[in-house]
Amino acid sequence: MGNIWTDQAKYQSWLDVELAACEANFKLGKIPEEAISEIRLKANFEPERILQIESEVKHDVIAFLTNVNEYVGDSGRYIHMGMTSSDVLDTGLALQLKASTKLLIIEVQELEKVIRSLAKTHKKTVMIGRSHAIHGEPITFGFKLAGWLAETLRNQERLLRLEKEIAVGQISGAMGTYANTDPEVEKLACQSLDLTPDTASTQVISRDRHAEYVQTLALIASSLDRFATEIRNLQRTDVLEVEENFAKGQKGSSAMPHKRNPIRSERISGLARVLRSYVVAALENMVLWHERDISHSSIERMMLPDISTTLHFMLREMTAVINGLGVYPQNMLNNMNIYGGVVFSQKVLLELVNKGLKREEAYKLVQRSAHSAWNKGGGNFLENLKSDPEVRKYLNTDQLANCFQTEIHEANLNVVWERLGI
Repeated sequence: MGNIWTDQAKYQSWLDVELAACEANFKLGKIPEEAISEIRLKANFEPERILQIESEVKHDVIAFLTNVNEYVGDSGRYIHMGMTSSDVLDTGLALQLKASTKLLIIEVQELEKVIRSLAKTHKKTVMIGRSHAIHGEPITFGFKLAGWLAETLRNQERLLRLEKEIAVGQISGAMGTYANTDPEVEKLACQSLDLTPDTASTQVISRDRHAEYVQTLALIASSLDRFATEIRNLQRTDVLEVEENFAKGQKGSSAMPHKRNPIRSERISGLARVLRSYVVAALENMVLWHERDISHSSIERMMLPDISTTLHFMLREMTAVINGLGVYPQNMLNNMNIYGGVVFSQKVLLELVNKGLKREEAYKLVQRSAHSAWNKGGGNFLENLKSDPEVRKYLNTDQLANCFQTEIHEANLNVVWERLGI
């Protein structure tokens, strides 16, 4: 990914655009065969030389063209014919963004594989589901991962759409009116570059496309942040249901030898904050004066390489974390059954209602036993129910025991597995 955003790659994308335009003009009979042959043979550049020229002329594209013409010679007069700087800059940038998106798609696909594998392994690994960070009802760890998998698949679809949306070029000249270049040049050049001509460029390609790129990458980063935050919470000492791999020789604290910290997940969460911050800048970039200004340019030079390379790194980090994740089913069971199974309160409530008790009365009975177990710290919900004469009027010991089974919470999950092909 880093190679896509080097000066070498940037200038190569510019040269690719210029050569595509020259080939188009040649096909239209506007460049002699001798000249196009010389351009094909000699066109080249040297990044250090471009920067040297730019320090004098204060214009990056002019510096680039000057350096290319130092290689090409007299035939260089046909390069950049009828074009404006943004034809090169924006079309070249589209090539970089398209290449970047392709690499991100590969990494999302790898992430999908490891999440899918872990979800399949733990389809029946029972754990407690939580809302407001408080125990709710049983789920399975595979079901939790199924949500991550579904979101990752959506992110994959978003990138596939983005690859098309961002692959847009322009060879339309100053103000975008084609006054000094044939629209056919744009068509032919974009075809050779595997881009689509912009519908109505001004002197720049409208920045809503680039804003969509940034927003999509920030959204994917936020998905990774969600997964990472869940791992961090589940690794807490008092929970310890999953744990990042702790490598041989790794140390968690300079002061406390016992520490095993979720540092990679924390890193992902931190980087996601940076990527989200770019969304505002990308939206601001949409608002340019008239047919163009360059207030967006300085931001994009920093933002687009940074957000692309950072998300690429984050995806690889998350794939590695999930691939090496320690999962502790026994801890999951222990946590779920704390306080004597208070998490099965809804099933008891429904059974009491089915036996003829009013819902409000049933709720009070169940809540009383549950809160008694909870408030005592080591109380037992099931035993409280068994010793409650009002409850026993409606439910015997076997009926109560049936309320404390996890099978009901797994029974209809096949619909999810089928949807995801797990």
